[in-house]
Amino acid sequence: MFYQPGITPHGLPRDPFKACIVPRPIGWISTRSSDGIDNLAPYSQFNNLTFDPPYVMFSANQTDTAFRKDTTVNTESTGEFVWNVATFGLREAVNITAEQVSPGIDEFTRAGLSKEPARLVNCAMVRNSPIRFECQYHSTLRLPGNPPMGTVDVIIGRVVAIHISEDVLTDGLVDIRKVDPIARCGYYQYARVSETFNMVIPGNGKVLYGLEGSASLNSQEAAAKEMPQKRRHVSDKQ
Repeated sequence: MFYQPGITPHGLPRDPFKACIVPRPIGWISTRSSDGIDNLAPYSQFNNLTFDPPYVMFSANQTDTAFRKDTTVNTESTGEFVWNVATFGLREAVNITAEQVSPGIDEFTRAGLSKEPARLVNCAMVRNSPIRFECQYHSTLRLPGNPPMGTVDVIIGRVVAIHISEDVLTDGLVDIRKVDPIARCGYYQYARVSETFNMVIPGNGKVLYGLEGSASLNSQEAAAKEMPQKRRHVSDKQ
């Protein structure tokens, strides 16, 4: 089959676009309003952007009444948010927090979730989520959308602090089987990530710095490249 989105019909019972890009990590984003109300909502269009320094992004459509999501409003007004990993054990709470409610409702309380204060940003975190990123707001990219959305807000934040429970570590590595995260698929489907396999790219081992997300190895490489330049600079002065 072939179709042009928004131009020609796909002829299927449901739109296949999101079902083709799977699995997608869930951005379970907590924010606090300027009035001090805690907000929590999952976003299926979420990912990391880079690792040195680490940035993440999530995409929030406007509501069907052309209002921006509470998460967008809170993040832009306070400059802070937290990402909480969505796990299989917390799946029902994730689903409850997906419902659109008025800004004055605390989704933590509504979903029966315990809170934990973040250390560097003024947000609550999901206490039982084993991995949390504290983030400072960087920027918003507003994409044009078709009605009734109006626009799509792509929020970018810099990760300034990371919390990892000791319970999900094995030999010092994050063990995906212990994290037991859920991911978004197409339609109303989710996936449970419980199995992995390894493949190492052949060739220059330095490419692995990025694949591992190792900021320390990246820094060592940068320092090694900078040292000969400093030596040449000193030699030129002499």
